[in-house]
Amino acid sequence: MAGKFELYKDKAGKYRFRLKASNGQVIATGEAYESKAAAENGIKSVQTNAAGAPTVEVDG
Repeated sequence: MAGKFELYKDKAGKYRFRLKASNGQVIATGEAYESKAAAENGIKSVQTNAAGAPTVEVDG
């Protein structure tokens, strides 16, 4: 089974998402969004931009 995005409303009423690996472990979380549509756009952005993203080491 592949990983999945979970979209949910937090206790403050904001929309958030988390990316879970196939073993159920949370491997990424999104920020708080005012609307469901904005959170869905955040998911789409991760799907689009992470696919070929390189790993870059930074100081600090």
